[in-house]
Amino acid sequence: MRIRFTKMQGAGNDFVVLDETRQRLNLTPQQYRRLADRHFGVGADQVLSVRPSPEAGVDFEYVIHNADGGEVEQCGNGARCFARYVADKGLARSERIRVKTLSGVIEPRLNRDGRVTVDMGPPVFELQSIPFDASGLSPHKDGGWQTWRLALDVDAEETLVSVAVVSMGNPHAVQVVADVDRAPVRTQGPLIEHHLRFPNRVNAGFMQVVDRGRIRLRVWERGAGETLACGTGACAAVVAGIRLGRLDAKVDVETHGGVLTIEWAGGNAPVLMTGPAVTVFEGEIELQD
Repeated sequence: MRIRFTKMQGAGNDFVVLDETRQRLNLTPQQYRRLADRHFGVGADQVLSVRPSPEAGVDFEYVIHNADGGEVEQCGNGARCFARYVADKGLARSERIRVKTLSGVIEPRLNRDGRVTVDMGPPVFELQSIPFDASGLSPHKDGGWQTWRLALDVDAEETLVSVAVVSMGNPHAVQVVADVDRAPVRTQGPLIEHHLRFPNRVNAGFMQVVDRGRIRLRVWERGAGETLACGTGACAAVVAGIRLGRLDAKVDVETHGGVLTIEWAGGNAPVLMTGPAVTVFEGEIELQD
């Protein structure tokens, strides 16, 4: 099977985008893994599929597969690239669109400065909906909210880490660190991702608060490992920082791949994420059945 693709990136988080508006490709998990493979495929953190509207009131369906081939609920940086793609290809009729994802409907819009803003919807804190198994644990009060202590086996020794738990359509565990450059992302990240308290696995965020309007962030993404940026991870970190009393309502998030701006007014207000979305190249690839 020979298919066309577009390679895109948002703050260094890179994607293979597939147009399935006319015909479903019906790729297998193995084929998604091949597309994302940086040695034998195109190379990407996620593969994004653009599909026709599945229901009234939305413009498109947005389907996300991680580099491991598994389908996931949401990807914020990918949502910006999705909006840029359908605009550049003439598939969208307006600068603001409604897009169906596995976790609900989001609303990206193109800005005059070339960046894309995505209404990611309100954050979810109800533990069963994240999901997070808190049985036998007690929350620890922190700045008007709470964190949870997870036991990790690091180098045969038990380590306790305090995480704030939130969903942005996908689960996140955010911990505050003194220096994100020295944070144990590659050792603790996979342990948190696969922790039994998270039955669907989880994205592990490591947040350094620079001031009330700026943080530095690294994220170990579920099914992808550490990426240059994670849009939902940035949203989750800012929401956690606001609820912990450390951040204001508008925050610039510095990642290895660039800067994202996150806004949240609190409560049931939606989280707004603004950042770049860039086409890198287009091409064709032969995939074995």
